[in-house]
Amino acid sequence: MTIKVIGAGFGRNGTMSLKLALETLGFDKCYHMFEVRQNPGHAAIWQDAARGKAVDWDRLFQGYQSSVDWPSCTFWKEQMARYPDAKVILSERDPERWYESVMNTIYPFSLAARQSEDPDVKAQIDMVFEVIWDGTFDGRMDDKDHVIGVYLAHNQRVRAEVPAEKLLVFESTQGWPPLCQFLNRPVPDEPYPRVNTTDDFLAGAQSQQQ
Repeated sequence: MTIKVIGAGFGRNGTMSLKLALETLGFDKCYHMFEVRQNPGHAAIWQDAARGKAVDWDRLFQGYQSSVDWPSCTFWKEQMARYPDAKVILSERDPERWYESVMNTIYPFSLAARQSEDPDVKAQIDMVFEVIWDGTFDGRMDDKDHVIGVYLAHNQRVRAEVPAEKLLVFESTQGWPPLCQFLNRPVPDEPYPRVNTTDDFLAGAQSQQQ
């Protein structure tokens, strides 16, 4: 089994919905941040990747046919080099709405999780800060203009460097048609997934605290 679809878009761009959509289309399983939670040893591997160390991508992605979300999207170029036949999906949305979503969900959750005494949680959050909040955004998440600038530069880099025939720029509001056409799959007889919205995230976080 090998990676056939690489998600290059940052988290909070409908990546959980895209994960479910790709799995529905047969690219199962799809690697998402949730997979790090289920595989505690993976956090250290992603840190190795961030530090420029060699990573056994085949071992990391064993059992997976696609990848989306952080931390995977940070290393889209490395995945393209390892899986040259894979197609690339750049998930994006209005940058102002994206920033608002990040700052209302995963960023404050990450800050709170740093206080956890659970070693597995601590390992994952340390990785999240090294790869994402500090590694990608320079520890300047409260600087909206800087963060949005990084977001836009990343998206432009993907557009510029991925061959056009291998790239789909995708917004989740577009639903099945462009995704299915790009991946040569029939449109499923079910609605496109819509999960892990800001309301869903906050409701889930609240239930975990009760």
